[in-house]
Amino acid sequence: MTDIEMRRIRGGSVTLHDERRKIQRVVELEDFEIGVFAITEEQFAEILPVPSQHPRRPAADVSWLRAVHFCNAASEWEGLEPVYRFDGEDVTWDPTGEGYRLPTEAEWEFACRAGSSGPHYAPLADAAWTSADAVRTPQDVGGKLPNLNGLFDMLGNVWEWCWDYLDPARYDEYRVFRGGGYADDAWSVRAGVRRGGAPRMHHADVGLRVARGAFDTPGAAQGWSASADRERAAFDGPVPFGWTPLARR
Repeated sequence: MTDIEMRRIRGGSVTLHDERRKIQRVVELEDFEIGVFAITEEQFAEILPVPSQHPRRPAADVSWLRAVHFCNAASEWEGLEPVYRFDGEDVTWDPTGEGYRLPTEAEWEFACRAGSSGPHYAPLADAAWTSADAVRTPQDVGGKLPNLNGLFDMLGNVWEWCWDYLDPARYDEYRVFRGGGYADDAWSVRAGVRRGGAPRMHHADVGLRVARGAFDTPGAAQGWSASADRERAAFDGPVPFGWTPLARR
């Protein structure tokens, strides 16, 4: 497989916001690694049986389930222990494993911000492919300025899947994607913007960037925990119209 270039990110803290519940929390992160680029069509096609028409473009139209399968397959290719376990379409993560995985939402935002406190790590026109560029497809990776961590396309080009649930009380099994895409206006292409989709959902502007890093506590790491997922899924009282809460499946 074409090498996946990784960058080591020193640990630190990041503040995550939950707009629906109007709360914020500070997450303390240990060191981890994250891809310098989004996974490209070429890399994706080398691991999974899909065509690659534009080798240097980020792999897009990728569902969350296919993204986690790619992570396991890439781990096996490099002789690493896969970190995801499957029971049908139910996926669990072993944080003690060293293999490739999706970043947690906290890791993604911390790596994206690279020490900045504003919505962008550089002037947006210089850092991100957005609707202002009037392009109709993802663009080759690395065509805009990197952030201070040396990471390219953290904003714009394609959204990137994370491990975490979006809001299990409201959106059931939806998973988070971050960063904005080539068709989005500036308002959506910000370090703090959260979107999400069902595990089988795939769109032309959603791809992935891999991370690595092993941690000591099963069931919890880098701002995520299985117990917190259960607490977030709990909802007492009448369910508002349009909600599909995980706790009531």
